[in-house]
Amino acid sequence: MKALALLLALTTLASAEWTNLWPAEAPGAKQPPSGTEKDNGGRLTDIEIPQYQVYLPEKNKATGAAVVILPGGGYGMLASNHEGHDIAKWLTGQGIAGIVVKYRVSGNAALGYQFPVPFLDARRAIRTVREKSGEWGVDTKKIGIMGFSAGGHLASLCTTRFADTFPEEGKDAVDKQDCRPDFSILIYPVISMDPALAHGGSRKNLLGNNPDPEISAKYSTEKAVTKDTPPVFLLTTADDGVDCRNSLEFAIACKANNVPVSLHLFEKGGHGYGLNGKGDLAAWPQLLEKWLASHLPAGK
Repeated sequence: MKALALLLALTTLASAEWTNLWPAEAPGAKQPPSGTEKDNGGRLTDIEIPQYQVYLPEKNKATGAAVVILPGGGYGMLASNHEGHDIAKWLTGQGIAGIVVKYRVSGNAALGYQFPVPFLDARRAIRTVREKSGEWGVDTKKIGIMGFSAGGHLASLCTTRFADTFPEEGKDAVDKQDCRPDFSILIYPVISMDPALAHGGSRKNLLGNNPDPEISAKYSTEKAVTKDTPPVFLLTTADDGVDCRNSLEFAIACKANNVPVSLHLFEKGGHGYGLNGKGDLAAWPQLLEKWLASHLPAGK
């Protein structure tokens, strides 16, 4: 029986493949020529077509929950393995579907991938999961968002600014789905776009060289938390190159708005470790597992 279960699990994982997020050319920016996108050992740059990959848990283990995963990379590249596929596989072990998103990013401003392009892709991914919920065995009230580093900023935009509207949306049945996540997991996230606290590369790639202060404030997501923000899990370290105060300010905003928040601040660990934290930080996946169990009871 164990061998059969392992075979089923491997089959589920092996069936994952990239699927286009949009039915035609993605809105917001012209699609670059074929061959523009590069894959350097899972570090994806200059994305040509926004896509997703879905990993489903074994049916007898499924909780009905799903998590849309946004890898980090400063809005210039995507760390698609340790902050994407590895996370999705871990989630399936918890009975949760993992949907890895290849959203549009580039360090080349000429591609036009500044705001709102990545946000359009992330919102579309959440809506796609709701649209595909019956096919994938997902409960439409158990769809979360998870982001790492700059992907954490994008996830926090989804967490706080889900009511925003864009003329590029609303073209098909998928876009009519709700894009508010039911819970949010922010791992060593960029949060602020204020130059005093922001990660400079992420800010530049998303908002340009010298964004208007009002724009920087608008997309500093600690300023966008409201009572309608879903429950949040936050992880950071005191020695993170992305200032840990990004996470602290977001947690403070959650507290001020009575939003359930679980904040984990470790002394050491740096940045970009994915599931592979060292020392005390190695326990963080177990902390998330317990948090998910408390917010997502077993069964559908």
